[in-house]
Amino acid sequence: MKDYPTRIAKLGISIYDELPDHEYFIPDLELAHILEQHFLGFELGTLPARTRSKLAKEEVCQALGYPVPKSFKKTQPRFPGQDLDVYVQSSNNLQIWNEELSPERRYALIRPDANGVVTRVRVIRGVDLAQFDTTGTFTSKYQARMTHKGISCLLSEEDAQGIAELSSLEPDLTGVEPVDLPSASTLYPISEIYRRLLPIVGTEYTIPSGYSDRIRGEVIHKVVCRQLGYQSFADDGTFPDVKNQLLEVKAQTSPTIDLGLHSPSTNVAILETEQMTVHADEVRYAIFECETIGASTSFRVNALYLVTGGDFESHFPLFKGMVQNKKIQLPLPRDFFDLNPKQA
Repeated sequence: MKDYPTRIAKLGISIYDELPDHEYFIPDLELAHILEQHFLGFELGTLPARTRSKLAKEEVCQALGYPVPKSFKKTQPRFPGQDLDVYVQSSNNLQIWNEELSPERRYALIRPDANGVVTRVRVIRGVDLAQFDTTGTFTSKYQARMTHKGISCLLSEEDAQGIAELSSLEPDLTGVEPVDLPSASTLYPISEIYRRLLPIVGTEYTIPSGYSDRIRGEVIHKVVCRQLGYQSFADDGTFPDVKNQLLEVKAQTSPTIDLGLHSPSTNVAILETEQMTVHADEVRYAIFECETIGASTSFRVNALYLVTGGDFESHFPLFKGMVQNKKIQLPLPRDFFDLNPKQA
């Protein structure tokens, strides 16, 4: 594990300065480990909430190798260089004021006991915090517009460099499920994914009673997994749909593509394995242009567009959805702080 705090301290930059290189951006797991090691057993005491919050931020500065500022600016987030916000949570009701829940931001939640002694630290992305929102206001933050019509195309001829170096034309999927983490032994190159999925175009599918967009998406998702060579279908509801291939699947009858909480072109880490750190712009998007037939009891796939996140906006213009600017309340589950940050 790299000694990020020492490296940052040698730079002499503040928490508000832009990092000179992505190598100084602390990955989620390391960030959780550093903060846990620093805070466990630390006494925040019974100070007023604002004073305690300021003390916690000062300690985060020291833990990460940054100098403590004379005063903390009201930036969003409070630690811009590390895309990090810090909350002291003595209750299971997380409140975020006057800003939207940012999908890629890291939220460090520090848990003190009744005596003010820190017992747990969790680092979690905004996209994962959104699952605790019971109002559903964060499920379609990003949307894009369909601009291609009826002609299948491999819009990105090559993968992002980091993915291209790990992919193989003949990966071994024996015993592998679509929701498993990707590895060098399982990743297809984007060109091979396109070749395997192209036969889906022109096919018609019957929808069970109670037709909905969600069901159509599930049908295509299952077919995609089969075409890629998986022996079984699995869906854990997280991004991207086929995690093992870093592939997000969209079945479109509408001109609006709902992208959820991830902006395709951002260079932010979305998952980490022992072999790689995957960024949002490295994800592959399989967009199937579909047409309902008859009384919407079946549909036909008319075209396939395959594109990387990095190239996505060049072909499908992005527009922003509703922005929240008020207090957000997220009820955290009882066992939220019982989870090991390294495995959460």
